[in-house]
Amino acid sequence: MKPLFSNIMVAISGSDASISAAKYAIVMAKQYRSRLCAVYVVDTATIRQLTLSKIFIQEESQDYEKSLEANGQRYLSFVEELARAKAVKIERNLRRGAVYTEILAAADEKKADLIILGGWEKDRSSRDIISHAHREIMISAKCSVLLVKEPAIDLIYKQA
Repeated sequence: MKPLFSNIMVAISGSDASISAAKYAIVMAKQYRSRLCAVYVVDTATIRQLTLSKIFIQEESQDYEKSLEANGQRYLSFVEELARAKAVKIERNLRRGAVYTEILAAADEKKADLIILGGWEKDRSSRDIISHAHREIMISAKCSVLLVKEPAIDLIYKQA
């Protein structure tokens, strides 16, 4: 019988919820001996919309995109350190485009059988960009999607 999860992918946005999802994914990858890939998407689609609506000028959008890319590299490095601390190999993947489109494309490319997403944070609107991306991923994914809301994930991660 084939294992349920051999290729796990976790979406990283830099939010506390996505870091909790990363910890959950690391514990799962360790328990199931699965491959793990962390994906951060530089949301160039939203940047493009802001530029077209004249909210950003071209120069601002380029600076913002560079800032998001630097943040993405930093978050992916942090998640890589979390995985290394638990002796779990992790592949880093920084992409550009619309968040949900790129997450779904990465899942297809990596033949993911599970996409892990961070749950919504209490102080965030359920209508924000991350929520929209989560909904699109849950609706359109070809594999299972897990929304992490585990309140004790820090303790579980420490014990793993």
